[in-house]
Amino acid sequence: MNIFKLFISFLKIGAFSFGGGYAMLPLIRKEIIDVHGWLTTKEFIDILAVVEMTPGPVAINSATFLGYKVGGILGAIAATFAVVLPSIVIILIIAHFLSKFKSSPYVSWAFTGIRPVVLGLITSASLTVAKDAIIDIKSFVLMAILFYLTSFKKLHPILVIVLAGVVGAFIY
Repeated sequence: MNIFKLFISFLKIGAFSFGGGYAMLPLIRKEIIDVHGWLTTKEFIDILAVVEMTPGPVAINSATFLGYKVGGILGAIAATFAVVLPSIVIILIIAHFLSKFKSSPYVSWAFTGIRPVVLGLITSASLTVAKDAIIDIKSFVLMAILFYLTSFKKLHPILVIVLAGVVGAFIY
């Protein structure tokens, strides 16, 4: 029964998320923690850390890891398939009709309207994770320094992840 619930949950997440994996995080968190109680917030954040270090799209990695944690291999398969299914269907439909509508101002306006929503979802995910990940002044300072290095000094994200792991192991 958990596999079916997992499939339906990730099908909803895949169908109602715009803007990629980070924009999905608030919906994933709500389904996994608040609605079903399959994970604690700490477990969710730990899985996000692994998801972000693993090559591949955040949405698919999240579905796979969370599905595995909740339902083993079948859970991973169900969650991963469910999260990509709406996108596959939508892309196939769009590809079929794109040539007719690509120059339509309504399509352009719709995408312009979706952009702020995507930004809001990503900001919400960031604040949710920050609320639970910043546990003391050391973690706040580490976050601020790494944000500065990534955003303003353009340090490569992989290097930032490795640096954060080394510093985190040293100070904790």
